[in-house]
Order: sequence, then structure tokens, then C-alpha cells
Amino acid sequence: MKHNDILWKSILEDIFDDFLKFFFPNAETLFDFEKGFEYLDQELEQLFPADTDDLTSKYVDKLVKVHCRSGAEAWLLVHIEVQGYRDEFFTDRMFTYYYRIWDKYRKPITAFAILTDDCRHFLPGQFEQACLGTSLYFRFNSFKVLDQSEEELEASDNPFAQVVLVVRLAINSKRFSSNELSRLKIDLAKRLLKREFSKRKVGRLMDFLKLYIPLGNKELNREYLEEIKRATNPDPVPMTFEEAVLYIEREEAKEEGHLERSTVVVRNLLRETTFGEEQIARLAGVPIDFVREIKEKL
Repeated sequence: MKHNDILWKSILEDIFDDFLKFFFPNAETLFDFEKGFEYLDQELEQLFPADTDDLTSKYVDKLVKVHCRSGAEAWLLVHIEVQGYRDEFFTDRMFTYYYRIWDKYRKPITAFAILTDDCRHFLPGQFEQACLGTSLYFRFNSFKVLDQSEEELEASDNPFAQVVLVVRLAINSKRFSSNELSRLKIDLAKRLLKREFSKRKVGRLMDFLKLYIPLGNKELNREYLEEIKRATNPDPVPMTFEEAVLYIEREEAKEEGHLERSTVVVRNLLRETTFGEEQIARLAGVPIDFVREIKEKL
């Protein structure tokens, strides 16, 4: 659970603009994306301290300050809970978050519950209380991952839809054998690589997919990485050693700085040839660790 908490917190920050666009079709007119976002997780922890045993964390909570384009309010707060198990006190907790956030900031709040459990009957969406003529009704946005249409998510051009697809597959992973899950993960990765997202977002989404759905098998993990490598570089150039030397000489003529030249040469050899790390290091005249560092970034 703690592992998934970290992944959720990271991906929400990586594509938070897409999160807003996913839930608000008019997000571009509602929010001023140029002013960026302020993540208030530490402030939220002070309002609602976690259990003393940090390893028992079973949900993700996030609080984000978002600037508005128009209206009386200059900014508002987006509160997100990612809930991965059935909890009869969940709505109580959502309301407690709400009134503590309101008490501190006195700003408009929109709250989201992202439900990643596998219990179809767990659909919390409001907190109600009444006593002798006094009543309270608190409603929040509730999004059940398991109920989302795979076809609609596939058709969406929003990166957050890809996050939901990954989580949906993880929830259903027990239905598949290890080999079936591996193939589904590979297929999802290949479709993701074909998306016309920015390279940065594709990289973040690929990391999320890789880590959120563990295969639990070294051989399957190796096959997954090899498949992805082939998908990103399907036709490596069969270059001879002599051709590689000439290639480097041409690159040297283009680039002035040694470090910049070495980086470009190593990057292109990794992408365009089938040479191993040692061969590339020898050809480019750089340490093998230099090659590995660039390879890891790619």
C-alpha cells in the first residue's frame, strides 16, 4: 500500500493539469494553468496527522492550491483522496478533512474520492447527519475506477485516462495468470507509447505503469523491458565498426564542446545501433558509467 501511495502522489503532481481537465471539460476557462499549482501536502498532514506507524498508510491524501481565471475567488483548493479499501468511516473522514481545511483557509474547496478498491458495492459519495432539527449534508466527487469503461478510457486523449487504465488493470490483475498479466501490461505500454503526449508525460506514465503493476517474476520483467525497448527502437541500424568510427567523426565536426559531443554521440549510438555498452564507450572514448547514465535517461 505504501508503495502505491508514493506512486499516486507523484503521478498526480506530474499530470495535475490533466487531472483537472479530465473532471472539468471547461478547465481551461475555470483555472489559470500558467500560474501553476501549489501542493499543500505538509499543511494537510498538520491538519490531519497520520498514524504514528507510517507503514500502515492505506490511502493517499493531497491538497492543491489552484488559481482561478475569473470570479470572486482568486484561488481555490482541490482535495483528493485515493482510497484503496472498503472503509465504513470513509465519508466521516472526508467531511473531517473538509471542515478542517475550511477552518484553516476559508476558501472554496472541491473534494475528490478516487476509489481503487475491488468492492463494487463500496460507493461513498456523501456524509449526512441530523439531530433534533439540525442537519448536515456534505457531498463530494466520487470516482470508482472499477466502474470506468475501458473503451472510453482508451478513446480519451487525456493522460489521466491512462493512469485510470493502469489502475483498473492492477485491480483486475488477480483474474489473470502471470503471463496474461505480462502481455496485458506490454500491450498497454505499447499503446501508451503511441499517444501524442509530451515526452515528459509519457516518461512519467511509463514509470507509473512499470511500478504500479509488478509482475513478480524476473524473467517476465526482463521480457517486458525488452519489448518496450523494441517498441521504442524497432529498427536498429546494422552499423559496422568502421562505419561507427566515421559516424563519430561526423558528429565531432558538428559539436564543439567535448561533453556535449560525447553526450550526443553516445545517445545516438544507443538509439540507432545494436552496439553494447562497452563497444559504445570504447568508440566514443568515454567511461562505461557515462554510457549507462545516458542509457538510463533514455
